[in-house]
Amino acid sequence: MKRADQLQPLSREHHLGLVISRHAKECANDVEEIAKHWTALTDYINQNMTHHFKVEDDLLLAKLEPYQHSHPKVAEVIEKITEQHHKLYQLVDLPSLSAAKVQELATTLYDHIRFEERELFPLAQRILSEQELDAIYKASAKNVKREDENR
Repeated sequence: MKRADQLQPLSREHHLGLVISRHAKECANDVEEIAKHWTALTDYINQNMTHHFKVEDDLLLAKLEPYQHSHPKVAEVIEKITEQHHKLYQLVDLPSLSAAKVQELATTLYDHIRFEERELFPLAQRILSEQELDAIYKASAKNVKREDENR
């Protein structure tokens, strides 16, 4: 399924996260490697994804919420995304580092992005109205919008 134009900025934000997490999943048990990957992952989550998560939580999931009873998959997706966001923030706040913790954070981020791309976004495209999708687009970060989208 082609990604709806209104959700493309959110998808664009995912690209860097997939690259960073894919590399970090291979983190060696080396102090420098651990620090490098941990910094890349936590910077991406804390700096790039804070607004992204806010758009998802406050708009995308909120707009899907009324459809929970008429579309059973909606409740399942909302619950999973909420749990994933919570787990990512828990992992970012870990006090000590190890290769295993870097790999866990990387895998959690990677799986989260893949779930959104494969489950959340296609579901939103099928259920939400053009106006609801437009509101999500308007709230998306400006740096991932393209001039030729004319929205």
